[in-house]
Amino acid sequence: MSTTADYYETLGVSKTASADELKKAYRKLAMQYHPDRNPDNKEAEAKFKEINEAYDVLKDEQKRAAYDRYGHQAFAGGMGGGAGANPFNGFDFTGAGFADVFSDIFSEFTGQGRSRQRSYAERGEDIRYDVTMTLEEAFTGIEKEINITTSKECEHCHGFGTADGKEAPVCPTCGGSGKVRTQQGGFFVFETTCPQCRGAGRVVLEKCKKCRGTGKEKVEKALKIKIPAGIENGTRMRVSGEGEVGRRGGPKGDLYVFITVKRHSKYERDGADLFVETPISMAKAALGGKFKLKGIDGEEIEVEVKAGTQPDDRLRLKGKGMRYMNSDRRGDLFVQFKVVIPSKLNDKQKECLKQFEQEAPEEEKSFWSKLFS
Repeated sequence: MSTTADYYETLGVSKTASADELKKAYRKLAMQYHPDRNPDNKEAEAKFKEINEAYDVLKDEQKRAAYDRYGHQAFAGGMGGGAGANPFNGFDFTGAGFADVFSDIFSEFTGQGRSRQRSYAERGEDIRYDVTMTLEEAFTGIEKEINITTSKECEHCHGFGTADGKEAPVCPTCGGSGKVRTQQGGFFVFETTCPQCRGAGRVVLEKCKKCRGTGKEKVEKALKIKIPAGIENGTRMRVSGEGEVGRRGGPKGDLYVFITVKRHSKYERDGADLFVETPISMAKAALGGKFKLKGIDGEEIEVEVKAGTQPDDRLRLKGKGMRYMNSDRRGDLFVQFKVVIPSKLNDKQKECLKQFEQEAPEEEKSFWSKLFS
């Protein structure tokens, strides 16, 4: 045992370090100087033993108090250290005892604690249902009755999957943890799925004949779901507890409803806004006028065309678009004008337009000449 190295300096902590700080420092150094990471390195091996010696004393409140008061003399023969006074008497750095201690450190790094008996209950699986709806239905929202294929607990075995309807016995190989440990190299401990229970932690000796050991039965179920107004294409709705039944007392899964909103023949949608292209005559674009447009809610909307409207000009009608979900607010409707140029004209129409061309400003004449050439 070292009689010169200060235990706090060895671990790189202050004398007021908490238990968590000590443990964190020890883990870091133990991994750094572990013999498996430093083969044939005598200095690392010696450092590793010093680290363990220091931590073994400081992690124990009584030993730490004695060390703080008397230093290394606290563990000299006959002074507060108990029989032999050496905190490492009987401690084998290469045997199973140390491997068990180091496995705790290893498990913390991998996010796994010591093997415990796992919960035998299992949550039920989630299920999916697809709903296709029109843009008008998405605007108003709908209540829809659907039929889903799900499961219920097996009435014969009560969900345990056993022939006698009772809970299966704990797996003798893993003790109910679902995992088995193997030790290699004297230090490292590896966990693998138990080969006997395949991770379940229990072994069904005789399966239920009705459900074949699954613990559940398939059923058809009618369900009413409410799809809110303003829902968008691609939305996923969760209906809690309407999925597959859990096994052995586990909770049910959830139902996920995936929404597809069909493309509209007239309107394009962007969030809560709607866009529509509307053809207007050349005369109406030039002179102005009004026409009616059927909105997504079925309302007749009066649209005013300003005199001198140009092709692809856009008019914004506030509050005439889709509803925002879970809100009374609405987006806007954007009307884009498509000026229609007639492909056939009678003689009178041609004469009127030629006269108009002659009186048109110089920069517009090229357009009219192309039209009647």
